[in-house]
Amino acid sequence: MSPRSAAGRYDESDVRIRPGKGTRPRSKRRPDHADARTAMVVGVDRGRWTCAPDDEPTARVIAMRARELGRTPVVVGDHVDLVGDTSGTEDTLARIVRVAERTSVLRRTADDTDPYERVVVANADQLVIVTALADPVPRTGFVDRCLVAAYAGGLDPVLCLTKADLADPGPFAAEYAELDLPVVVTRSDEDPAALRELLHDEVSALIGHSGVGKSTLVNALVPDAARAVGVVSGVGKGRHTSTSAVALGLPDGGWVVDTPGVRSFGLAHISPDDVVAAFGDLAAAVEDCPRGCSHLGPPADPECALDPLVESGALSAGRLEALRRVLTALRTPAWEVG
Repeated sequence: MSPRSAAGRYDESDVRIRPGKGTRPRSKRRPDHADARTAMVVGVDRGRWTCAPDDEPTARVIAMRARELGRTPVVVGDHVDLVGDTSGTEDTLARIVRVAERTSVLRRTADDTDPYERVVVANADQLVIVTALADPVPRTGFVDRCLVAAYAGGLDPVLCLTKADLADPGPFAAEYAELDLPVVVTRSDEDPAALRELLHDEVSALIGHSGVGKSTLVNALVPDAARAVGVVSGVGKGRHTSTSAVALGLPDGGWVVDTPGVRSFGLAHISPDDVVAAFGDLAAAVEDCPRGCSHLGPPADPECALDPLVESGALSAGRLEALRRVLTALRTPAWEVG
């Protein structure tokens, strides 16, 4: 049979054309991942997240962020859902498919003019501000900035004064007496039993300048803390960096989040109202303040609604003074804070 006559026996129904990628119908349905395993993020290292499945302090699963999450930020303290290989065995990799809504966030910016917020820790219950009483000398400026970040982020602040064997903690602690701020005092020659009790069954972020004794506290609170940090950071993409937080499980329950790279806070993302909102007895009063009030009082804010509270006896002058010192941290450039 000639090619011409053979061709005449076929019509268009006999020809199959494979559609191009752009014309293929795509389903909008996505898996619901009903079998996902919940976990807490305990470490981040360049595109890999170390997770503790079911918040188990000793178990570890390395995960990547699923494509459907896009660039959704995932930080230490986040509660996530994992799919894939969640056995945690060597050279396995799970996927993070969901990030739960956060109950609190510890944020900072690079400086006070930077509009980009960086979430340091999510879902922490407490921010433990570690300050040495000597060597180095304590400064209220750094503590005040940490308080601002805690109040605005929904964390309960705790002041931890270390090296009480070198100086009297009384004068510095008195600076914050009117704020109802829990104060824990530790010594380098004693076990931090009071701090351990305060951290029990809580997620607590520790922050402090270099040399204040924060690493000593972490080592006392968490046996084999150095080894645990190595496990969290050794995910095949380089060592743990100084700007990353690491969550370590406490033996008696709870987590301590070490933040070795955070030395100060840029506060560009925080307003005075964010801070005052953390004070239940004052939040309603400032609703009567004029728009844009910084609540610092005269001469900057002559119509601030907080001053009449002192005159009427509803607010102590010392409490208002302590609050305004903290609010002043919002106007003090980060580079001026020691």
